[in-house]
Amino acid sequence: MKKFIVEFIGTFFLVFTVGVCVVNPDAGVIAPLAIGSVLMVMVYAGGHISGGHYNPAVTVAVAIRGRMSPLEVPMYFLAQIMGALMAAGAAYYLKGPNDLAGASGPAYVLGQKALAEFLFTFALAYVVLNVATAKANAGNSFYGLAIGFTVMVGAFAVGPISGGAFNPAVATGCLCLGLISAGNYLGYIAAQLAAGAFAAFIFKVLNPGDK
Repeated sequence: MKKFIVEFIGTFFLVFTVGVCVVNPDAGVIAPLAIGSVLMVMVYAGGHISGGHYNPAVTVAVAIRGRMSPLEVPMYFLAQIMGALMAAGAAYYLKGPNDLAGASGPAYVLGQKALAEFLFTFALAYVVLNVATAKANAGNSFYGLAIGFTVMVGAFAVGPISGGAFNPAVATGCLCLGLISAGNYLGYIAAQLAAGAFAAFIFKVLNPGDK
């Protein structure tokens, strides 16, 4: 139960930070710094209990990699999605919904958005597996910083294209807040979960002796 509570809390603050930083009026260029930083501190806070996933795609990667029981996966998913929904509700109460119709800037098709989400979700899961589960990096103190910075870099790099969710729980919260459209939601989830699974496959290929 402790693991699931930690996953709920960490996901809540991640999605809540996304909501209050991105829903208009947004935090501008500071938003990726805030989002990456809150993930970093929550990973440091809860990593020793639950692993600090706060992301169903990362949970998929860690499970395929063999560092958690498959029986825990549905409960992790539930804790993460519940945290995301509660966070979306809190952000909605504070700032209201985002106006997708009033968004400015270039329009991107779902294929472009899904590719952006796939690439940086892969990067995030790949970094998590290498810094937080690899035997060679056991006991390090930099894992939270590396994970948070991966999200920050992704948000700066492709945030203008896809919104920079890289996380099915964040995508769920963003859907509730009007930050992504219902028509794109399943595409985001598919790209993110596929990226987590692919990251686990690549990790196993590169680290065959790390069981």
